[in-house]
Amino acid sequence: MNKENKLIIYQVFTRLFGNNNAHCTYNGSLAENGCGKMADFTTKALNEIKKLGVTHIWYTGIIEHATQTDYRRFNIRPDHPAIVKGKAGSPYAIKDYYDVDPDLAKDVPGRMKEFENLVQRTHRSGMKVIIDFVPNHVARQYQSDAQPDGTIQLGGNDNPQYAFSPYNNFYYIPQSALHGQFDMQSSAEEPYYECPAKATGNNRFDAYPNINDWYETVKLNYGVDYQNGGTCHFSPIPDTWTKMLDILLFWASKGIDGFRCDMAEMVPVEFWEWVIPQVKAVHPDLLFIAEVYNPNEYRNYLFRGKFDYLYDKVGLYDTLRAITCGQESATAITRCWQNLSGIERQMLNFLENHDEQRIASDFFAGSPSKAIPALIVSACMNTNPMMIYFGQEFGEMGMDSEGFSGRDGRTTIFDYWSVDTIRRWRNKGTFDGKLLTEHEKNLYNTYQRILTLCLNEKAISQGVFFDLTYANLNGWRFNEHKQYAFLRKYENELLLIVVNFDYMAVNVAVNIPSHAFDFLHLPHIDRYEATDLLTGRKESISLLPHKATDVPVPGHSGTILKITL
Repeated sequence: MNKENKLIIYQVFTRLFGNNNAHCTYNGSLAENGCGKMADFTTKALNEIKKLGVTHIWYTGIIEHATQTDYRRFNIRPDHPAIVKGKAGSPYAIKDYYDVDPDLAKDVPGRMKEFENLVQRTHRSGMKVIIDFVPNHVARQYQSDAQPDGTIQLGGNDNPQYAFSPYNNFYYIPQSALHGQFDMQSSAEEPYYECPAKATGNNRFDAYPNINDWYETVKLNYGVDYQNGGTCHFSPIPDTWTKMLDILLFWASKGIDGFRCDMAEMVPVEFWEWVIPQVKAVHPDLLFIAEVYNPNEYRNYLFRGKFDYLYDKVGLYDTLRAITCGQESATAITRCWQNLSGIERQMLNFLENHDEQRIASDFFAGSPSKAIPALIVSACMNTNPMMIYFGQEFGEMGMDSEGFSGRDGRTTIFDYWSVDTIRRWRNKGTFDGKLLTEHEKNLYNTYQRILTLCLNEKAISQGVFFDLTYANLNGWRFNEHKQYAFLRKYENELLLIVVNFDYMAVNVAVNIPSHAFDFLHLPHIDRYEATDLLTGRKESISLLPHKATDVPVPGHSGTILKITL
């Protein structure tokens, strides 16, 4: 991993990207609504994605998961519809850790080869590949038909008479069938039957999961006896650990460049401490990104667990969302990086992903433009990775009611559907922009400008950071609740970045304290010619500790002034 390059990750929900159906029906089947394929990521498509400033594509939903689509003719066992969320199914209810989801292939028997070709095409386009690793839970009817000969199925050697055994892959509720508090029959001829019941994926250790649980999944056993005080049984190495090491090495051998590890904090850190070095011994440049939401565990999963990056969800994402929606002061941004105390370079920043509501939705900002200041802060305040979710760059609203996924401001991960802005951007593979509105084109250009700056400006990708908030509290012509300012510096290049969360344009006066001049080794010069990297406009500004620097900032936007010292 080249630490000199800032990572810009483009998360794309693989099955939705290439679907051209503009008239999908509610809760529609694969035959009714259609499905995008890996082949839709043509060389042209990949080059267009790269133009945004992307270095890595996270192809979400690659590994085979439970579905209501019948693939029996391809020797894939069907799943009971009662334990599949949506017609397409959740990509986090893994059905076979060793296979590619058949929905994504033009030629189902050749689906693994199609994935390998996708990896190669992505690499030829100059980008790297991230896929999901889902370690905490699997589909209720997990069964691998593609795992290597001589290996044993998950649960194959389990003794279900024990609620917990370090030798089991699953947790059981002995002498009890599953009594789900949801429709256990759905559209099937017979109700779903599971006896003894297995514990549900969200740590539900009884036989009665309800509609709000991850009822379509079962929890994997990494040697922690949760029902008896969380006692750990890690010696000898639990069987689940060795099975997961084999799965990670299998996918790493396909030439991928990283794993985004789903709900990594629900798996003991001791497992990651054991497994990641072993995988990196064979594939030293492989990235491991953890979905971790508990700040008290951040250092544990970074330093002991050996992850490269963690989600910054409960810190920066939640804070920027609140500021964008007018519920929080911009001064809260300072608390975010201060609370990280030195690990901020290992946090993955984002404003959207498949779990979160779309910025443009009625549930978030209602307008994609309102989040441009948050985008600038998220992307430019440090050297750490930035991620965007496909369609974010066009203001995708996520306000469809697709089926299992209701009208919730999110793009469905459960249904066969089509993403309006992406479909029009693709325009059947031409990417000619003819179907996009002027507002969507302008938004895209803004995203492209900001994200490519992250790659091209060393002050952003490698430079040091200096927060100017403390010098601008109760400032003259500076509203610290609506504006945020900081410096980035690399060698003789200085960036003064000011964002404005208010809708009105402002001409702010930014105080740069003496400490900044000392810390960054800045000369005291009254007049500099600065270039606004967002507009190309030239500004003549002063840079002195005893005199405020005048900076014009548009509403719901920012100014990035570059000065050569």
